[in-house]
Amino acid sequence: MLIAIGAFAQMKVSGTVVDELDQPMPGVTVREVGTTNGTNTNLDGQFNLSVQEGAQLQFSFVGYKPQTVAATAGAINIKMEPDITTLGEVVVVGYGTSTKKEATGAVSVVEAQKIEALNPQRVDQALQGQVAGVNISAASGSPGGGFNIRIRGITTNGNNNPLILVDGVRYDAAGLNALNPTDIESINVLKDATAGIYGVQAANGVILITTKKGLSGQAPRFEFSGFYGIQETTNRLNMLNAREYAILKNEAFAAGGQAPPFNNVELGEGTDWQDQVFDRAPIQNYNLNVSGSSGKTRYSIGGSYLDQEGIVGGPKASFQRYTARLNFVTELTTDVTLENVLLYTNEQRTTLPEFGIGSVLFNAVNAYPNEPVRNEDGTFSSLDLVNDIINPVAQIENEFNQNITNKLVGKQEIGWQINDDFKVTARAGYNYAIYDGKFFAPLVYYGAGKAQNTALNPALDPVQVEIAPGTSVPRLSSVTETRQTFLDYNLEGFVNYNKTFGIDHTVKGTLGFSFFGVRNQGVTGTGFDIPFNSFEFADLAAADPNNLLNNSGSFQFRNRLQSVFMRGEYSYKQKYLASFILRRDGSSNFGPNNRYGVFPSFSAGWVISDENFFDNSGLNAINFAKLRASYGVTGNDRIPVFAYRAQLGGEGVYVFNDQLANGIAIGRLGNPDLKWETTEQANIGLNLTLFDGLFNVDLDYYVKTTRDLLFAPDVSGVLGAYGAGSFPPFINAGDVRNTGLDLAIIFENSTKSGLNYGFTYNLTTINNEVTALPAGLDFLEGGAFGVGGGLATRLEVGQPIGYFFGFRTEGVYQTEEEVNNRGVVQNQATAGDLIFADTDGDGVVEFGNDEDKVFLGSPIPEVTMGMAFNADYKGFDFSAFVYASIGNEVVRNFERQQPFANLLNYRIQRWTGPGSTNEHPKLTTAANNNAVFSDYFVEDGSFLRLRNIQLGYSLPESLIERLGITKLRVYVAANNLITLTRYTGFDPDFASPDPLSAGIDNGFYPAAKSYMVGLNLNF
Repeated sequence: MLIAIGAFAQMKVSGTVVDELDQPMPGVTVREVGTTNGTNTNLDGQFNLSVQEGAQLQFSFVGYKPQTVAATAGAINIKMEPDITTLGEVVVVGYGTSTKKEATGAVSVVEAQKIEALNPQRVDQALQGQVAGVNISAASGSPGGGFNIRIRGITTNGNNNPLILVDGVRYDAAGLNALNPTDIESINVLKDATAGIYGVQAANGVILITTKKGLSGQAPRFEFSGFYGIQETTNRLNMLNAREYAILKNEAFAAGGQAPPFNNVELGEGTDWQDQVFDRAPIQNYNLNVSGSSGKTRYSIGGSYLDQEGIVGGPKASFQRYTARLNFVTELTTDVTLENVLLYTNEQRTTLPEFGIGSVLFNAVNAYPNEPVRNEDGTFSSLDLVNDIINPVAQIENEFNQNITNKLVGKQEIGWQINDDFKVTARAGYNYAIYDGKFFAPLVYYGAGKAQNTALNPALDPVQVEIAPGTSVPRLSSVTETRQTFLDYNLEGFVNYNKTFGIDHTVKGTLGFSFFGVRNQGVTGTGFDIPFNSFEFADLAAADPNNLLNNSGSFQFRNRLQSVFMRGEYSYKQKYLASFILRRDGSSNFGPNNRYGVFPSFSAGWVISDENFFDNSGLNAINFAKLRASYGVTGNDRIPVFAYRAQLGGEGVYVFNDQLANGIAIGRLGNPDLKWETTEQANIGLNLTLFDGLFNVDLDYYVKTTRDLLFAPDVSGVLGAYGAGSFPPFINAGDVRNTGLDLAIIFENSTKSGLNYGFTYNLTTINNEVTALPAGLDFLEGGAFGVGGGLATRLEVGQPIGYFFGFRTEGVYQTEEEVNNRGVVQNQATAGDLIFADTDGDGVVEFGNDEDKVFLGSPIPEVTMGMAFNADYKGFDFSAFVYASIGNEVVRNFERQQPFANLLNYRIQRWTGPGSTNEHPKLTTAANNNAVFSDYFVEDGSFLRLRNIQLGYSLPESLIERLGITKLRVYVAANNLITLTRYTGFDPDFASPDPLSAGIDNGFYPAAKSYMVGLNLNF
């Protein structure tokens, strides 16, 4: 009877919960007030619950105001209202999600609308300056060129790029070129130790990219966007014209006791080689996406096309990208969902030689202006006065470098919501790529004595190339073809637990495993004597099969990583928050002695604004305040495969029966005790919401220390590490510390008149210092300067990584008397030469050692900033984005120190006699030390760049809705429109992937300035 009465007193209720945009809200907690009876809404925002008659139902979701309604027998439909004081936007934190209120780590989010406002061609352009603590610099400004991503500084002497996951699938930084930015829903950046849930390679931070998905109940929605633009260089160097060149070269030769080379200096402007190699180039990008739902499946299908030609070389330096993306989420049952993601990319890239001697821009800058592009007979001029500078226009015409990559990225993920508390997820991801490269070197004459020659003057006898003692062949055209296949795959399974006890205590947990594998292989072949000396016939099959120079090679390797991980989270009233992470990784990059590493991290948060005392504190302007702290350790295994083992990669010569025989010798030396590089990071953060949501402020202070750096030091040849083809062993040695502040401010406001406007600002400070090196190693050198000019950078205790180390100058000697009476011996010094500081005080400036060399600057910026402004009013919208890098130095290393090479026009201000200048030395061909590495070649690399400015207009809905169109926007935009800098090179915004060469400009291909018109169309 009691059971029957209880059953009679209960009733079943059901309904749907939607957000402020009428979109279904999964995961909303529905609870019978005064009891522990409750449930959560499903993916369609629906719920079913048995309650007592007359019960009250409470609906709650972080980031929204709770609602309480009476339970009724009919359908209950609830529309949730956002609550700005809870900061409820979802952030991805690794194998799960959180909210900004609950997150205890340093997490930054870039949403799709911010990416759309920038119109980026690449993902790195969507990130630069958008997130505090993230610094992105180009490795090349050429179409499809690489870039470097640094989160909170340089932490290692090796690979500093973060771990990048797209829908849970691993990408390398270079692979991001394959991703279309308009496909991205959000980018989450994990900057502190809470990234340790991803273990290995999370030491440099983690970037989580989520692509767009369809919405439940949505009819097919089409989105088209496209733009067409024209590009040009952001800067040209001020070089000497022909008349200036002749005057200064006559002066230099005369000062060196040689006959002036030019009898007539009235040569006019001459050839401007930059005009010859720089040109305007087109760029176009088109994207189409359709999303919606059908039955139990939500879908998002997209495709894109990008075509960009180079501002140097046009189609000879171009990039084309075709993408196709499929994303399906299917509700197999009410509790089981299946997600399928597939991305196909075809990239076609042509390239020209970049950086340093042999590059097109190096030749264009240093080629002398008093020679035409072509001779009277139509052949290219050969610049015979300089043996290592070739005609850059001839070089462009005879470069044939083609790269094609086909890439397939996929993920299959199944999720099972076992009950209200447990969810199981299994995931398989893969990344497969086929790379084909073809490089054709035609038989061409560039001039006598050119190192780039593949053909000599036809009037002369052909030079023979010796391939073995007594065996030689003539120089011939050649083709090199390469095919490489790359496959990495990831298998993961994890369980998420989420339980609220009573109404105050929430416990979350994650437990899982991961297996990651890499399989790469490749083959390369070179063939000579191509028919008709033509790229059209450049194929290995067409080469002379009997040529003794023909050669081939191959490689293959595997790499594996297996891991287990767990995370626990606790929240009391969403006011006191705590989390811990533990991950154990095993990497095949280390030997059996140290294969496994365990990496823990801890974090906590306190929502101060939820305290009772805060309401009475008088701080009414502060709507939300949370204090965060975290500490943890992450690992890094980014070294060559099997670096812990000695390898037979060297060249050996042996004697058998009194005959020499070529063979194999020890290559890289092994180190079986090689172990994990680890990064310890501590972070203290503060989140604020001010003035009823007008301002949101995030502030973080971090200390990031990397220990046991993995690198191969410069060791003595006595160890056997310098035979042909051999390398020194990798070791663990050295510590690096980064400290700094991250600040992000977001302001958004609306007026009654309909004006919406906002401003964002972020700032990052970085103080990088090497704190330890191995016993017996005082420093590590790198960064080549000039031609045979030695090394310019160091890794040394007490200094930042890759700091510049050279001579300090103290002006210019004005007279011979000053040289003789200075009291310091400076070899070869005469009036007009640079004065070098005697820093060790021994009375001699010693160029043969390091005694007088000092710190000359750091390539690492002290501060980076990003600033954006946006506004819209009655259909018009405007946005502008500015990026700045402050406090770093750059080495000017693109000037050829050769008697006939051209000069930048600052040399017009050279020393010409006492009192003429105390900055620039005289010009002379006589022996001197003015070209040794000193602060004369180090410049301030700070810059401020207007990255994007855009003006758009959206047609009124009343005008377009009759056509079935929901949005039609047209706009004009410009990228890299203005750059403010004192640097004399092409572009200050660059960095080498090698930390010891990061700030050396060898002739950087500059970023393009572009002007675009575009369209956004939704229907």
